Amino acid sequence: MTESRTENENTAGNAATLPPGASGPVRAGRAEALRFAATHTLPAFVRGFVNARPRVVAAYAAINQPAWSAATLRAMRARHGGAPVLVRGLSGPVLVLFYEADLRQFFAEPVRTLSLDAPDKNKGLTVLEPTGVICSHGELREERRKINDEVLAGDRPLHPACAQYQGIVEEESLALTRRATLDFSQMKQATGRISRRVAFGDRAAGDEELTGWLSELRDAANWMGLVKSRNKADRALYAKATARFEEYAADAPGHALAARALSCPAGADTDPLGQVHHWLLALDGLVGVILRTLLLLAAHPAEQEAAHADIATGGPELPRLRACVQESLRLYPLVPDLVRVTRAETVWGGVRHPAGTSVLVPIGFHQRDSARVPAADLFVPGRWLEADADRDLRMAPFSHGGGRCPGGQLGLLLTSAICAQVLRGHRIVGGRPAVDPHRPLPGTVDTAAIRLRLAPR
Repeated sequence: MTESRTENENTAGNAATLPPGASGPVRAGRAEALRFAATHTLPAFVRGFVNARPRVVAAYAAINQPAWSAATLRAMRARHGGAPVLVRGLSGPVLVLFYEADLRQFFAEPVRTLSLDAPDKNKGLTVLEPTGVICSHGELREERRKINDEVLAGDRPLHPACAQYQGIVEEESLALTRRATLDFSQMKQATGRISRRVAFGDRAAGDEELTGWLSELRDAANWMGLVKSRNKADRALYAKATARFEEYAADAPGHALAARALSCPAGADTDPLGQVHHWLLALDGLVGVILRTLLLLAAHPAEQEAAHADIATGGPELPRLRACVQESLRLYPLVPDLVRVTRAETVWGGVRHPAGTSVLVPIGFHQRDSARVPAADLFVPGRWLEADADRDLRMAPFSHGGGRCPGGQLGLLLTSAICAQVLRGHRIVGGRPAVDPHRPLPGTVDTAAIRLRLAPR
């Protein structure tokens, strides 16, 4: 962002203005669009929008692929003075936002105007969650989102079933510290059992078959409907998984997410269990968040000591550990691009854009933007303990506004609780891959390659 645009923004607030000399949409040139596709959108598709492909992640970590994307976005922002830029993407034009006022507008627009069910997103996620909130719009979307908010208690740092979930975490985390090393496979097994118990109750704890079905569906969702020959098989697999959900939900304990969903008032088309696919997808994503957080703590002994002091208080809040998880998510977001589609004509940077415009905020880039975020490439959990840090638009690990993830608070509760169980009575004395706390952190980490060494405390 240029200095002059930053000054204008500070004085003009949310006003949208064209850059000097502009008379219409700012469009990326052909070479610029090709570079954007080659370094940003195509790598995201190859990695997998829903289920990250492990070999691709390992390759991207080896070459620090996110640095290529960041260089492209910095060059685009500098060339166009921070104005919104229309770029030809893999499936059509997309408006990329850089200017802080545009980001503020993006998060402030109501979902009815700036919808989450973008076509590209739907092509993939309708395989996995056709009746989920993210694939819905209008009144039906509002009904489903209301159930989501109630089940996940997104407005509260401590979920109403906090005590039960803490108990589940304590029981399932015992296996994580039995050896002197902790790796991806151990954490995946433990978090898988935790997620199934949180979603359905103890009866589902060992259902690896269900997890396998869901993994297959997520792999199919990665192809965004391009593999037409799979459609019939995917629908059959979805039906089989949904039947298993219903079986577990029928006698799930009251604290389980499925039971909470069924207890909510629902219309005939609402399908309260339709969001379970998304909840399990999100819960299964915790393994990477936890391992990356612990790896960063291994490289930052002072932060690890602060986390131990947090744990010693004995309460479930764990503010320091939560801050560590949030900082890990800032550095390594689960969703690096926020994509919406307009349902009405909108104005961005002083230019009118028609309904149906795809709008993209590369939030992973913004969260590591050294021009706007202090120590952007370093691990600084303390920034999340400042007043209103969670409302800072420069950082949005769970988004903001009407599109904010309602499961953010539950995710922080579970990840910080699991981290606390690993650290309770132990220190992390080393980790791979090596992280240098005095140098900018890499753009991505091969989570499957993480190995942590534990020692008694």
